[in-house]
Amino acid sequence: MTSTGRRQLFWPVEAAPIGVPQHVIQRGNNRQVCFASEEDMRAYLHWLREYAGKFRVEVHAWVLMSNHVHLLCTPRAPEAMSRMMQALGRMYVRYFNYTYQRTGTLWEGRYKSCLVESESYLLHLYRYIELNPVRADMVTQPDEYTWSSYPCNAFGKESKLHTPHALYLALGKDKGERLENYRALFAAHVEGILLDEIRQSINKGLALGHERFARQIEQLTGCQVTPGKRGRPKKTE
Repeated sequence: MTSTGRRQLFWPVEAAPIGVPQHVIQRGNNRQVCFASEEDMRAYLHWLREYAGKFRVEVHAWVLMSNHVHLLCTPRAPEAMSRMMQALGRMYVRYFNYTYQRTGTLWEGRYKSCLVESESYLLHLYRYIELNPVRADMVTQPDEYTWSSYPCNAFGKESKLHTPHALYLALGKDKGERLENYRALFAAHVEGILLDEIRQSINKGLALGHERFARQIEQLTGCQVTPGKRGRPKKTE
């Protein structure tokens, strides 16, 4: 267990269950720049929308930074996430290499992802993703940054890419109340133990959840999703 009571869960990407949100991060190779202009970011979001629709992935939140991308998505078909990210990655690398007259890889290997327990973790992850530019000291408030989902989630900006999650919709009985309550979440930053848990989960390919979440994932995938016990094996009598 972690210090906040969430369990860290190991899971194979290929066994990711349909309907369970995922936090995805894709970095430039060796932390190199993968977006050199606003046109690059527009191109990436265009293909993200195209392939999310094609492979049936709902995109709830995103942020494009100069050398990496964060996404919060829910797959609605088998292997939807991996198919979307592979197609998006190939198309964007082709565009980027052609635009800047370069060759070779752009991304740091396979994208990283982790399962998200909706009830206890999802809205924290919305904040974590959309506060990235603030933590990076690029802006002082999330609404000052153009290339994230914050304008959609906090002010109702229309986007064909954006699909609100059910827990987001439950923030208010109507749009106005929902937007106001969502903005109120950002009165506090994501920091301390919670920030460490989010970073560890994505960097180590873990998921965060309570006991019930662990049981549900095991039932859905048939895979063991809890780490084995460490230490020396018990001596036999």
